[in-house]
Amino acid sequence: MTGIVDSFGRSINYFRISVTDRCNLRCIYCMPPGGVPLIPHSEILSYEEIRAVARAAAELGINRIRLTGGEPLVRAELPRLIEMLSQTEGIEELSLTTNGTFLKKSAPELKQAGLTRVNVSLDTIKPDRFRDITRLGELKDVLEGIEAARDAGLHPVKINVVIMRGVNDEETLDFARMTHKEEWHVRFIELMPFNGGVESVPSAELRQHIGSLGKLEPRAPVTGNGPATYYRLPGAKGTIGFISPLTEPSFCFRCNRMRLSPDGKLRPCLLAADEIDLKMPLRNNSPMVELERLILKAVASKPEHHHLRGDPDCTGASLANRRMSRIGG
Repeated sequence: MTGIVDSFGRSINYFRISVTDRCNLRCIYCMPPGGVPLIPHSEILSYEEIRAVARAAAELGINRIRLTGGEPLVRAELPRLIEMLSQTEGIEELSLTTNGTFLKKSAPELKQAGLTRVNVSLDTIKPDRFRDITRLGELKDVLEGIEAARDAGLHPVKINVVIMRGVNDEETLDFARMTHKEEWHVRFIELMPFNGGVESVPSAELRQHIGSLGKLEPRAPVTGNGPATYYRLPGAKGTIGFISPLTEPSFCFRCNRMRLSPDGKLRPCLLAADEIDLKMPLRNNSPMVELERLILKAVASKPEHHHLRGDPDCTGASLANRRMSRIGG
């Protein structure tokens, strides 16, 4: 199977599963300096519960899973979950989004457990600015983690960059040049308006700016069929991708994903408040057929598109019924 077809003919074959709302960093567009109220441990799904959801989803045609957070590597014994999911029949790709600070130590074990590849969130390659953006982190830890992931065979390593006007927009060309020097697969992501205070930079503006380095040639996706459109600069080893949820009219028409929060809420759309609870049926020992029914219900409720453009009621404040750390990026 290629996935579950939603009401608008889109094939949904991709689950993003947030395993924790905890994070060791406090990035300026994600959390306040003191952090946020945390979900009690008792309310967070166990690894066995996550595996049960994954099995039900795989039975319906989901074949790709990405683990997110918070920072997923702060959760104890994460390789155990990865091994459980990698052995789930029907799951063909198992990846991880991380801030990279723990990758140097954990990359070999993650690969051995069955992880396919990693995406690393990195918004600057300047050490002082890295500390300013993350408030708690050290750039060298992330750069060493990227190399460790490569050495462990977690290919390709994709670098997720949120460009913010007046914060790190002057580094756009620096990141683009990295795709020349190294096999970096850089993806520029438009900032979601969850917490306000920081201005996103449209992908079209970034493409035009990067074009000063040479003509951007369209490329096929590096791997998978996610939301990015890919390009390569002449002679570059790596690629440049753009993820444009705010400015690309066709963005939602290519959506193939659902999100599971750490406390077991299945979210059909990142930018909508609708959720379906899976934790209660899991803890009531409901049969797999009930989980499948709820997953299909969530897919059926998936909206045609988000309403960020032109809808005065769909503001960052109204969307933030959950912070990104509780949804999974």
